Amino acid sequence: MKVAIVGAGIVGVTTAYELAASGHEVTVFERRGAAAEETSFANAGMVAPGYVTPWAAPGMPAKVLRELWRPHAAVRLGWPMAWHELRWIAAWWRACKPPVHAANRARLQRLALYSRDRLHGLSAELRLEYDCSPGVLVLMRSEKERQRVMAGVPLLQEAGVRLEELTPQQARGVEPALAPARDFAGALHLPDDGVANCRQFALLLKKEAQALGAQFEFHSTVKPLDSGSPAILQVARGDGPPTTRAFDAVVLCGGVDAAALLRPVGVQLPLAAVHGYSVSAPIAEPLNAPRSGVMDERYKVAITRLGQRVRVAGGAQIGGRADHNRPDVIRTLYKVLQDWFPASARLTGQMQQWKGARAMLPDGPPVVGASGVPGVWLNLGHGSSGWALSCGSARALADLMSGRTPEIDLEGLDLSRLGL
Repeated sequence: MKVAIVGAGIVGVTTAYELAASGHEVTVFERRGAAAEETSFANAGMVAPGYVTPWAAPGMPAKVLRELWRPHAAVRLGWPMAWHELRWIAAWWRACKPPVHAANRARLQRLALYSRDRLHGLSAELRLEYDCSPGVLVLMRSEKERQRVMAGVPLLQEAGVRLEELTPQQARGVEPALAPARDFAGALHLPDDGVANCRQFALLLKKEAQALGAQFEFHSTVKPLDSGSPAILQVARGDGPPTTRAFDAVVLCGGVDAAALLRPVGVQLPLAAVHGYSVSAPIAEPLNAPRSGVMDERYKVAITRLGQRVRVAGGAQIGGRADHNRPDVIRTLYKVLQDWFPASARLTGQMQQWKGARAMLPDGPPVVGASGVPGVWLNLGHGSSGWALSCGSARALADLMSGRTPEIDLEGLDLSRLGL
């Protein structure tokens, strides 16, 4: 088939590779000037199926309301807030019911485990070299946090996630640079999870897709789909007028703007942008830096080592202006880094601050599969777990589009889950 892909983030690039490897003629349209320049640019880098879980969880609404005005809240609301964002919050609230959360958590972890295996397989098969390191350590500051995290361990073990509860002393054996004066209740070690540079991988895999014949057209904006001929796209290059491009199939892998592209063909996808932040800085002294990935359970902030840099990432902000950075979120990132690895990074000069819009569905899992509109396919809504889910969802979609049975059960990952 002649296939168009909209979006060249990590999900679009992995989808392009898998479709090209399946023998399809692939063209990727991206509005930016290169691949992985938006949400995939400077994310935490976590590839951690054991820590992939829906934000829509029992007790979360009360927790968000309690912490909303605290200086280091994990979730923040921004103003102004659009009507679709308010509707998204209402849908998220409804998805926090225990049975809904349990089903969505199982779906996410199933896809994440498959995706991790596919990432490792591709990396070995194609001999891709990028910044990566094994292991994730979840740090629990209080006994209450420890009890909450450990309550979910049986579900992780049932899903096949290898893990071990550690005392603070044992945790320091895994991450020797943890601040000696910092007291905490314990840690959960996930040795099969890890961190990897998402953008490096995306750029390497893009070259592999091109070697298979995939074409990437940058500075190209796709207009909303035409209900009469949804696989015939109107594509504008730069400031020029749109041109007509005909395909057999279209795959939407873009961010929040995908909802507007789908609206004319009757697909009302409840996507919202949940913004995250990161700070990246050169390592000051390797012995004072993390070895791999560390997650602060209280503040939902990740500290990762990516080559010769330390990256601290977190924050979940819905609403507000996309071009406005919240100083309070950045302060939280600095606080968490200072708490755990105070002498790890040079926080001057070559520092990089980043804010990215993560396209998220209210109940957590993405949508992977047919849209219900002939010729239109979806690989959308991965939220903050896009890097952890991308390789698996791309392979599964390529299998579906090629008439093969996917290697993974896709129950609950289609539009029927959302009542669409």
